[in-house]
Amino acid sequence: MALDLSSVEWAGAAAAAAGVALLIGRAAIVARRSTRLGVLLGGALEGLPAGQLLCDGADGVVFANSAFASLSGWRGEEPPFDALERQFARNPESAMEFRRLTERVRAGLTAAVELPVPGEDGRPPEWRRIQGQPVNGFPGAIHWRVEDITARRELEQVMRREQAKLVDFMEHAPIGFFSVDQDGQFLFVNSTLADWLGCAPGDLTDGAKRLRDILATPPSDAAPYDLFEYGGAEQRGELRMVGLQGRSFQASVAHSVVVAEDGHAVHTRSVVRDLTPEHEWQAALHRSEQRFQRFFEDAPIGIALLDDDGRLSECNRAFLALIGSESGSVIGRPMADMIAPTERERATARLRAVLGGEDPAAPLEVRLLGGRELTAQLYARRLGGAGLILHFIDMTERKSLEAQFAQSQKMQAIGQLAGGVAHDFNNLLTAMIGFCDLLLLRHKPGDQSFSDIMQIKQNANRAANLVRQLLAFSRQQTLQPRVIAVTDVLAELANLLRRLIGETIELKMIHGRDLGLVKVDQNQLEQVIINLVVNARDAMAGGGRLTVVTSNYAVAQPERREHETIPAGDYVCLEVIDTGCGIARENLQRIFEPFYTTKEVGSGTGLGLSTVYGIVRQTGGFVFVDSALGEGTTFTILLPRHRGEARSVEVVEPRERRGYDLTGTGTILLVEDEDAVRVFSARALRNKGYQVLEAKNGEAALQQIESDGASIDLLITDVVMPQMDGPTLARHVRDLRPDMRVIFISGYAEDRLGEIDGVKIAHFLPKPFSLKQLAAKVKDVIREGR
Repeated sequence: MALDLSSVEWAGAAAAAAGVALLIGRAAIVARRSTRLGVLLGGALEGLPAGQLLCDGADGVVFANSAFASLSGWRGEEPPFDALERQFARNPESAMEFRRLTERVRAGLTAAVELPVPGEDGRPPEWRRIQGQPVNGFPGAIHWRVEDITARRELEQVMRREQAKLVDFMEHAPIGFFSVDQDGQFLFVNSTLADWLGCAPGDLTDGAKRLRDILATPPSDAAPYDLFEYGGAEQRGELRMVGLQGRSFQASVAHSVVVAEDGHAVHTRSVVRDLTPEHEWQAALHRSEQRFQRFFEDAPIGIALLDDDGRLSECNRAFLALIGSESGSVIGRPMADMIAPTERERATARLRAVLGGEDPAAPLEVRLLGGRELTAQLYARRLGGAGLILHFIDMTERKSLEAQFAQSQKMQAIGQLAGGVAHDFNNLLTAMIGFCDLLLLRHKPGDQSFSDIMQIKQNANRAANLVRQLLAFSRQQTLQPRVIAVTDVLAELANLLRRLIGETIELKMIHGRDLGLVKVDQNQLEQVIINLVVNARDAMAGGGRLTVVTSNYAVAQPERREHETIPAGDYVCLEVIDTGCGIARENLQRIFEPFYTTKEVGSGTGLGLSTVYGIVRQTGGFVFVDSALGEGTTFTILLPRHRGEARSVEVVEPRERRGYDLTGTGTILLVEDEDAVRVFSARALRNKGYQVLEAKNGEAALQQIESDGASIDLLITDVVMPQMDGPTLARHVRDLRPDMRVIFISGYAEDRLGEIDGVKIAHFLPKPFSLKQLAAKVKDVIREGR
């Protein structure tokens, strides 16, 4: 159908077409602009380091940059969102968080999450930050943003670790930290300070406590945040803090007050140091120093400190006592000046070597110069810093004891030797004197041989006297002690002593008052006095003065003199003092030895002083000598004081009684291993009318007693015999014949025999004995038995 349009209609149509053309032109222009803007925006998003994904409402991909593909692992074969979701699927927690994220974003909310991407082959995980944001005006369209935050997370982790270390350091530092505000309320307290205050940090920062609650003496005129009266921005000093449990301690505090910019808000930065350990260390150090000083000062050995130059810098009291000086006179002096000149070089070399680092294996013996002569062991050690420490051990007493022991051993050995010699000589002299007595029975005075026999007997008796002196020295003589007064003995000896010393020597006796009594053998004491007086006389050939002094002597504590130690007790002292020539120092140690004499040959036997020594020591006393050449000699005898009264003098039966009938009857068993003594004794007793059975030893004697014991009236036996000795024989005889009398004969003293089965020996005849002494002893014992 043809169209019939009016002009108006054509005009309208033309206008409409023109409008459409205009719209189409404008649309083309907008399209071109939109394409250009899209390209521009795409290029801008493509260059971003973060992944960009734009999805429409149907989850179609509008845009995804290469960063997204790299971060999500998207390769184009699958939807990009699925590639992003697959990264977190291996970690259940990450997968759940990602699902929650997508749900919130699709619900129209903007949300973000940080999730780890598990690493492969044991590598650490990578971290992604995923943010979803709905696009306004385009329902369902979402803009996803993916960022690699691995480096940031690692940095944050490092920062957290360092922060944790800092917090831990602040919390457990060996000093306390705290901070308070302007009201004194605690803002921060570390664990260290809280521990000192006996609480937890929260017990102070909970607002219930204030700064003044932990101060033993809070400042009265100061702000709540001040520690001291004077206040100020910087407050330092010591104060006493009190804990919540009541513990108090002294603290050193550095307190800084910080004012805010507004001039009102205040907080503090405070550092606290507990002084308790420091005070304890100081107290312990002080105690240690006091203890060391006490040990140093009160040490029983001498201690000295030397500097590098060998000068004395410090010493203790024991060292000063060793050298007999005051500290002021020795401090600063060279140590070498205090050592004897003869040993100075050797000691200095040793000290120099130790100072150089040498470690000596053994101590050095030195003689120190002081108020007395002493020997010390020197131990030297190098100090930790500089100088030396020296230890001195006084060896004087030890040396004295060693000398005393050596002297005692020597005297004991000489005594044993002298006793043994005396015993053998007594056997010989018994035979000599006895056979002389037998010869004298046939050769009367006027006989040509009488004088010869008497000469032999007299010389034998002189030899017997020497033997008795040897026995006296060896303390093996028989004593008959009784209680006497020394003054009485001296009074009886006075005339004899004056005759002994002659007219050129003045004798003076000085007696102490209330002199004590002594229990001694009077004859032996007289022998001691005579020997000392004769010795003094010989020392004063040109005349002089002899003084005898008696006194009481008390020893409160054991006292050492020369090589002897005198026990505590009361003694009677007897001193014999002469003004003679004196005794040389080197001879003083030997004057008591037998046969030692400084006199000319033929002027003495050398037994006088040894006899004195033996008698005094056997009595329980002590004898000492003090002498110097040209200054005379003093002999001092100390005898134990006897507590009791003096007894009357007992009449001692003489060894030989003249005009006494020595004949008798009976059977005697004579046991003697020395043939000469046995032969003489048997002949002597047979001559006096006795029947004598002889035995050479104890075994033979015991056999005779077992066979003929009933007929034997008396047993005479030697003490010392081989195999079976006299006491053993006597014990067997007592079992067989309890009533049989026994006479012991011996060259030793009666005291050495002791007791037999608890019964003291009743009859004893010492060798050498004469025929008359033997016969008299036998007759008395047989008569006593009947």
